Amino acid sequence: MALYRPSIPVSPLSPITHTTQRRHARTRPYPHESPSRLPVSSLSIRTVAVVVIATLTVLSGCATQEQPTSPPTSATSPEIVATLTPELDHLHALHIRADGTILAGTHTGVVALTADGTTSRVGVSDDDFMGLTGVPGSDRLFASGHPSPRSSAPNPLGLVASEDGGQTWTPRSVAGQIDFHALATNGQLLVGFDGINRLLVSTDDGTSWNTGASLAAAALTITDHGVWATTPAGLQHSTDDAQTFTIVPDAPALALLAAAPDGTLWGIDTANTVWRSPDGTHWEQRSTISSVTALVARDAETAYAANGQSLYTLS
Repeated sequence: MALYRPSIPVSPLSPITHTTQRRHARTRPYPHESPSRLPVSSLSIRTVAVVVIATLTVLSGCATQEQPTSPPTSATSPEIVATLTPELDHLHALHIRADGTILAGTHTGVVALTADGTTSRVGVSDDDFMGLTGVPGSDRLFASGHPSPRSSAPNPLGLVASEDGGQTWTPRSVAGQIDFHALATNGQLLVGFDGINRLLVSTDDGTSWNTGASLAAAALTITDHGVWATTPAGLQHSTDDAQTFTIVPDAPALALLAAAPDGTLWGIDTANTVWRSPDGTHWEQRSTISSVTALVARDAETAYAANGQSLYTLS
């Protein structure tokens, strides 16, 4: 998701020494000449023939060298699943609930998206959920952001949690201190970007936090292979629970990133091109779509991307 305004600075939380590795990756035709009326010798004919053959040979060789070594990657066209009605205000993140419903974290709370484009509020909260994540395929959600004007909750919200797919929320930690702009969880590890320049890591569902790497992450996701982050320096990967990161060589310049339950990664780059990878290292171009602000992966074959007006299905 896109970065938003910085949150209120806070004092360090249980600092842990960490390091972050940074990126060290025509020939013009000759004028027409009138034919000569002089006799042409056989030697002249042979000379011309040799020159023509040699020229064709050189041109043929040049044409062969200019051929691509492999065909360009083909791209499929996305299908617009629905035009959202009513439109959503500042759609920040997506999650797929246990029953398959797509949830959106927005400027005015959590909203459910249906196949015909109908959008409906989930629960009663109209807080601004700038960060939203959930355990894949479940109703366990975590969110962060700012309270609505009618709320008495601290600003920023810190971390809030829901066990019923966003129907109700309870404060979890760091209220009034941190506004997580990006969050990711796999059910055991919870990682959040504090909106300034560092990651915080929790192994108890956000009750307590340790300091992770110094990293400005636009998007975070977790697979069995580790933690993944999109950053201004490129896609980065951690194998030590977000303590240190390394640049993923030759990866596309992704802005949005999401992992399917089987570990397949889906991403959308800064030019709105959709990519897919089985392992985070080898990426396949899929399609190009309109500008979107959130991405979620259902499985290796299907992902969804959205903005406040439309929901796309990607395959």
